[in-house]
Amino acid sequence: MLGQARSTQRHVSVVPADEDALTAAILRLAGQYGRYGYRRITALLRQAGWRVNHKRVERIWRREGLKVPKKQPKRGRLWLNDGSCVRLRPSWPNHVCAYDFVTDRTHDGRSFRMLVRLR
Repeated sequence: MLGQARSTQRHVSVVPADEDALTAAILRLAGQYGRYGYRRITALLRQAGWRVNHKRVERIWRREGLKVPKKQPKRGRLWLNDGSCVRLRPSWPNHVCAYDFVTDRTHDGRSFRMLVRLR
């Protein structure tokens, strides 16, 4: 009726025997290295002895809903090396300080700069 061969409608996918073990290894590496994508995870799997294709790792990566978090700016970053997103808070008064340049002019018009410590 549609002009398609019957074989295209009757395909049964074959799941490899090591699919569950590979998925567990990918999830373990993705949790350990939070900023790594599927390409680098594929390289780590190959170093560990897996004979795996990057397309297969990408398919499992997407199926499990894994994503690399967006790169955050250095000042207000939330993520740590383990992939978690926890904002660190000061532990005691004056725990966090910053430095800043202050610019001013003298009475004769020359400018000068001072490095001051902010609390």
